[in-house]
Amino acid sequence: MNNDSQLTMKDIAKALGVSVATVSRALANSPRISASKREAIQAYAREHNFSPNAIAESLRYSRVRSPKVVGVIIPEFVHYYFSSVLSGIEEEARARGYRIMVAQSNEKYEREVKICQSFLENKVCGIIVSQAKDTINFDHFQRLLDRGLPLVFYDRICTGVNSSRVVVDDYQGAYNAVSHLIETGCKRIAFYGSPMTLEISKNRFNGYRDALLKHGMSPNTEWMHFCDNRADAEAITPDIMNAPDHPDAFFAVNDDTAVGILYAVKRMGFRVPEDVSICGFTNGDRAKACDPMLTTVEQRGRVVGEEAAAILIDKVEKVIPLDKVERRVVRTRLVIRGTTR
Repeated sequence: MNNDSQLTMKDIAKALGVSVATVSRALANSPRISASKREAIQAYAREHNFSPNAIAESLRYSRVRSPKVVGVIIPEFVHYYFSSVLSGIEEEARARGYRIMVAQSNEKYEREVKICQSFLENKVCGIIVSQAKDTINFDHFQRLLDRGLPLVFYDRICTGVNSSRVVVDDYQGAYNAVSHLIETGCKRIAFYGSPMTLEISKNRFNGYRDALLKHGMSPNTEWMHFCDNRADAEAITPDIMNAPDHPDAFFAVNDDTAVGILYAVKRMGFRVPEDVSICGFTNGDRAKACDPMLTTVEQRGRVVGEEAAAILIDKVEKVIPLDKVERRVVRTRLVIRGTTR
């Protein structure tokens, strides 16, 4: 071990048999570390006169970027899931002594590119992002990595660059939801999804398809539609339900779309769930504000945000090597309510 005046977090971690990340979080009073472990680590640091060299740290970063500001890009502020992810990011960042700078891409590629450039100009220490729906060129993300800037994707990951990411188990969540619809007697299940340029759309569609195939049912292309918002769901559902061989269930890519389906079929006189079952994906406030309340897949956005922030800050603090790609999956769970039998 170094002399007390030169004690590092690595020394503390070695002495106490924990990771450097645990030491860093404990010294920042992160709630992710148990109270007893925090107290033990902090006591050891006090006993050995540990003090981070703030002046050296400031000088090391000042020529390059702000040491304590994380850039966060979200597609939409109004979306419950993204706001819950943002809460998790902010909570973890604050606990580790960091602030966040937040911008909304509004689902536009051009805006996303400008935000990345703005974050660079503002010298953030790293960026956490969920890509916009219409992003198909990833050069702006690759430029961040080429500059040595830590980059972590959440939810909508970018397969065009090799970077750390945090996602939910979209495939398994969709598979479980559609299996539930089948097991409760539904035989004609429609799918409303986002464009297949997004990895989450592919995963949720594959979960839907595989659940049907597993139960001896064939997907019907007439019941598969690109529809990921309430307005479009309310617009297209009546035509689908007016067909003689209409669906008896819908699996939607998000709760907003599922609520649109619910309102459309109820206006047409169908009973939910007796005539039509509906399942969404998010478990936001809207799922409990409709009648009947929505069966949905819970995404646990706050946990996704906490994990994304933890990875980014660990990279900034060199706990995780900058070139190491971290892949973390947050498990979903099916929340059964009144829109399914």
